[in-house]
Amino acid sequence: MSWGSELWDQFDNLEKHTQWGIEYVEKYTKFVKERSEIEISYAKQIRNLSKKYQPKKNSREEEESKYTFCRAFLTTLNELNDYAGQHEVIAENLTSQIITELSRYLQEIKSERKSHFHDGRKAQQHIESSWKQLESCKRRFERDCKEADRAQQYFEKMDADINVTKADVEKARQQAQMRHQMAADSKGDYSSYLQKFNQEQNEHYFTIIPNIFQKLQDMEEKRIERLGVCMQTFAEVDRQVLPIVGKCLDGMTKAAESIEPKTDSKQVVESYKSGFEPPGDVEFEDYGQAMKRTASETSLSNTREAKEKPAGKSKGKLWPFIKNKNKSPKQHKEPLSHRLNDFMTSKPKMHCLRSLRRGITLNSHVRNLIEGSGPEDFSHLPPEQRRKKLQGKLDELNKDIQKEMDQRDALTKMKDVYVKNPQMGDPASVDPRLSEIGQNIEKLQFEVQKFEGWLAEVEERMPSKSDTHRRSGLYETQNNTTVGNNCAQDRESPDGSYTEEQNSETQVKANINPIPNPNPTSTTPEFDDEFDDEETLPTIGTCKALYPFEGHNEGTIAVAEGELLYVIEEDKGDGWTRVRRNEDEEGYVPTSYVEVFLETNAKDS
Repeated sequence: MSWGSELWDQFDNLEKHTQWGIEYVEKYTKFVKERSEIEISYAKQIRNLSKKYQPKKNSREEEESKYTFCRAFLTTLNELNDYAGQHEVIAENLTSQIITELSRYLQEIKSERKSHFHDGRKAQQHIESSWKQLESCKRRFERDCKEADRAQQYFEKMDADINVTKADVEKARQQAQMRHQMAADSKGDYSSYLQKFNQEQNEHYFTIIPNIFQKLQDMEEKRIERLGVCMQTFAEVDRQVLPIVGKCLDGMTKAAESIEPKTDSKQVVESYKSGFEPPGDVEFEDYGQAMKRTASETSLSNTREAKEKPAGKSKGKLWPFIKNKNKSPKQHKEPLSHRLNDFMTSKPKMHCLRSLRRGITLNSHVRNLIEGSGPEDFSHLPPEQRRKKLQGKLDELNKDIQKEMDQRDALTKMKDVYVKNPQMGDPASVDPRLSEIGQNIEKLQFEVQKFEGWLAEVEERMPSKSDTHRRSGLYETQNNTTVGNNCAQDRESPDGSYTEEQNSETQVKANINPIPNPNPTSTTPEFDDEFDDEETLPTIGTCKALYPFEGHNEGTIAVAEGELLYVIEEDKGDGWTRVRRNEDEEGYVPTSYVEVFLETNAKDS
């Protein structure tokens, strides 16, 4: 059905209907926009949730990674983060494929509708104006006819009256004839205009209005079709991400299936197993026979006669932290509690004050780097950092020199062209600029020489790698010395600044003999086997390897690019940082090869 033929008289209703259709498109656009905002908000909340429960960067993370359920949960968090990304994709596609397109289409359809109804109103006004003119012609014809009738009656009356003069009769006759002529002219005008109006009216209702309504009908059908396409896109946007969402869910399911309770329970044993054996049976004390009484009525003894000891029992290890003064003939060592007291009161084996001062020094160096303060020769930095800064400054100066030389060459060529072709320019006009560039190059070259001198000075003072490795091994052997020796022989001055006396200091350290322990009972072989292993240094941060390092020399450790390690000793200014991979693997790596992330408590110390 065509709107033009069926709805020729519904101009106002069609205007209301098309306006309602446009408002409906705006309503749907608003709906999609709110759905997109919900998807973005949901994705943001999911990402925040995943980030909130991500393991923190500390030593506990390594412990958690040993358990399958922790690894499964971490995988679930990562998959959930990817899942949130798919909701962001939905929001982006809704915005680009529906909201943007409908917003542009709404502007077009509003403009088109306005144009069509403008043409319709114009045609309506024209036909109404023609109708008014026809009515005017009709009224004028009616008036002229009445005037002609009155004039004719007056003439007949005057002609029948014998008392009226012939001249009056003639005048009345002429007036009647004039009125009849005017009526005839009005009739002709009315007839011709009526014919014209009928043609215009026929064209209006059968040509102009149907064409306009047909355009409106086409516009409305396109609007409905576009709305249907957008609704299909609305569903298709979700369908496009379903495969990736399915993969995320499959990843979560696979992670859950990878949980192994038996493996985790074994890991608990590996993590907390002390290595001690359970205490032996308590001996029966027969008070009916003469025997040596024990000093403590509540002490435990793990010594029994060989004939009373059943197979598979413990070999007499003491349970930790339980006093035992009733020593059996097989035990030739001090009670465990005495040894623990000696162990706790003995000199610590960690470089306490040195680490403290080095932490303060590092903080000051970091502040100087951040604030950009410090002397021109970067003497406030450690040697390796100072060398890097000087080398970077030299590279910048060389680039500036190259730029100036390029400008000088270009100006020289321009001057040669001016000399050969004076009409193109004055050669003397280039000389001031050439002179200025020459002075700039001299200044930059002077700066280069100055920084090269500083760089050579730093490289001469920096120790070789072999010295560094020897010194690193020496630090490990100094663990048995007292805190006073460690702190007094630190390579940093008390104010935290770096000193250049490493070589002489190394010689002093090499000649120092460990101070013997005044308590010989605390250094028995059996006690050393159980407790006197080298104390593990605590981690003070983490680092990421920027480049691969082979680590062939003694005291170093090989690392791969991108590998994460624990920092147990900072760079003391010699360009080496001590790191640990696990409980058994640790060593030194070049500081320039790693990016160090210190923990908050290490920075504050």
